[in-house]
Amino acid sequence: MDRRTWDCSAVVDRVEPQPGLGKPVEAGSGRATFRLGHVGKANHLGDYLRARRGRVTPAEVGLVPGPRRRLAGLRRDELALLAGISSEYLQRLEQGRDRHPSSEVLDSIARALRMDAKATAYLHQLAHPTSRPHHAPHEQVSAAIAELINQFPMPAVVVGRYQDVLAANPIARALSPEFEVGQNLSRWRFLDPAAKQVYPDWDEAAALAVRGLRELSAEDPNDPRLLALISELSSGSERFKQLWEQADVGYPKGINHMRHPEVGELYLTRTQLHLAQSPGQHIITLHAPANSTSTRALDQLRASLLHDSVSDR
Repeated sequence: MDRRTWDCSAVVDRVEPQPGLGKPVEAGSGRATFRLGHVGKANHLGDYLRARRGRVTPAEVGLVPGPRRRLAGLRRDELALLAGISSEYLQRLEQGRDRHPSSEVLDSIARALRMDAKATAYLHQLAHPTSRPHHAPHEQVSAAIAELINQFPMPAVVVGRYQDVLAANPIARALSPEFEVGQNLSRWRFLDPAAKQVYPDWDEAAALAVRGLRELSAEDPNDPRLLALISELSSGSERFKQLWEQADVGYPKGINHMRHPEVGELYLTRTQLHLAQSPGQHIITLHAPANSTSTRALDQLRASLLHDSVSDR
């Protein structure tokens, strides 16, 4: 069968809010967000702090909002009080006038903003970045890793620092056109109409890609190739811009709801495996519980691949 034939006739032009990841901030909520216009400037730490401060309401941390409040998020003095630091010092951090906060201060801010472990790690990385040259090397996958994923029975792909698909086993490529080698996960999900056919919960899948891209950006947020990708996606997709402004970080555990034109609906658990020997690269696997409908769909897809392979001989 032709793995590249995907019906895009029912593309939805307007993104509807979906439950779960990436739920849009309601219009008129007053909740502050991180503005994409700041991307590429040197004050990534301050941008991130303002974004996360704007997402936590006073009620969520036990404060009384008070009358005539202009923002739904925390004011600077409220966050400073919760974190046990001075408002003046927090202002210096947000304005980029103090770029060397201690780990203790960062942890206090993270607790006050109710950050999870990945968001906290990202905060520390922005405050204490690893120095690296600005270049865009051609990423490659070792022969051993490529051989390894080809032996996996479930869909598996190797993704690089910029979310490029560096390697994919046959069943992954058959599952979705986004898993073709050379494809970029974020670019495909936001700019290819087929994405909304493959992902019935498209907004959740789109938010997942943005969270992953932000996590990968922590090592060097000034990377020119990374900034070019963010600029391209923000210009091509208003939803990408909105999600980037929300400043969520990291792939959470969860289920990918996917639709295949031949085997139907699948609900696949995603797992991320970091490759220590190749910084910035990771393996993503998708599997389903034994004897489930999704497992039977994968078995059907695998059998079709075997049939095609035999027919080609």
